[in-house]
Amino acid sequence: MTRTRVLVVDDAAVVRRIVTDALAEDPDIEVVGTAPNGKIALAKIPQVNPDVVTLDVEMPEMDGLATLTALRALYPRLPVIMFSTLTERGAATTMEALLRGANDYVTKPANVGSVAEAQQRIKAELVPRVHALSGKLRTAAPTRVAPTARPAAPSRPTGARPATPTRVDAVVIGVSTGGPNALAELLPRLPGDLPVPVLIVQHMPPMFTRLLAERLDGTSPLRVTEAGDRQPVVAGGVHIAPGNRHLAVQRVGTEIRTLLDDGPHENSCRPAVDVLFRAATGVYGGRILAVVLTGMGSDGKNGSEHVRAAGGHVIVQDEATSVVWGMPGAVIGAGLADEILPIGQIAEAIRRRALVGRSAADRTSGASYALPGGNR
Repeated sequence: MTRTRVLVVDDAAVVRRIVTDALAEDPDIEVVGTAPNGKIALAKIPQVNPDVVTLDVEMPEMDGLATLTALRALYPRLPVIMFSTLTERGAATTMEALLRGANDYVTKPANVGSVAEAQQRIKAELVPRVHALSGKLRTAAPTRVAPTARPAAPSRPTGARPATPTRVDAVVIGVSTGGPNALAELLPRLPGDLPVPVLIVQHMPPMFTRLLAERLDGTSPLRVTEAGDRQPVVAGGVHIAPGNRHLAVQRVGTEIRTLLDDGPHENSCRPAVDVLFRAATGVYGGRILAVVLTGMGSDGKNGSEHVRAAGGHVIVQDEATSVVWGMPGAVIGAGLADEILPIGQIAEAIRRRALVGRSAADRTSGASYALPGGNR
């Protein structure tokens, strides 16, 4: 098997060494070069021909964002993993990088006891991402430039379902690697009068989820917020789970409210998609639409099983438009997907399902239920 070739770009020599040593422990990865800034990195890429680039956010001469912009123009398919600090500035820049085309990110260890511990933390986070993204590159069609450039794949149901669609009272979405771009394409296409609430789990640490919600709120006709605890869940509101907290829902009298908790990680994640899907099924029963988008791992598979068992509907993103097809692929592999769609068609599928079983008045009154302050 050919080893995955990685170029490590960071202005700090000690970080370059830690990252290089962490990656070198994996026999299927080869660090083929390092660079202290973006200019040198761009010059090295044609020389060392990497499969993946790890890119520091803050560097002299040419920082991470400028490097990413130039790199994407020259090498649109080359996977890039941003290397960010867990700071407000680092999170904001990383979020911008993800929306500009970076494939994923890893946060630099903070407050660790030793270099060895930092190296192990980096190895645990970085190595799976390198493998996932290099695998995507090797299976992609040679002509692929961007996800939306692929022809739309047809919807393919993978299990026997009732012929008549049932009413949907909530949409729940699970997403990980490649999520910011997927959500940035999906949410702006949803109508401002969507008659159901949307709840989202995106695998991200604190600060990142708030910044993501703020960015999406600026482009979506719906009101997008980072979820708080015990907030009313109403039509037209989009709630994104905060980093490091599970998002669930509960019925309180006649209201349905968000519920945040610090329970154990599931699928090595907190927030976890499975937690949200299970809780939403418990509240809404079969009147739920679950959507599983691009991401590593299998989070969302068990939750989709709960949705299907209750009579709900499951849509997954197709492989061609996913950055990593782990999560959607796991749902399909388990026979739990009702529809498999490219990202550009999922908003219309949500809109269509949300109108089932609603009167003409219901279909035009969604805006009256939206949270105040949205972009309407």
